[in-house]
Amino acid sequence: MTARFYKLTELHAKLDTALRREINRRAPDQMKVMALKRRKLRVQDLLARLTLSAKPA
Repeated sequence: MTARFYKLTELHAKLDTALRREINRRAPDQMKVMALKRRKLRVQDLLARLTLSAKPA
């Protein structure tokens, strides 16, 4: 596992925690929820690309 992959995995987990916290608030900020979802998806895409590029041909 590379350092970049590890950092992205950590960031994904932090974004997931922040997203859950925001959704569970009494009055969640929908703009913040959407922004967190977008960032989380972007990180997930980067992780998928790294995984695919690391597979031997």
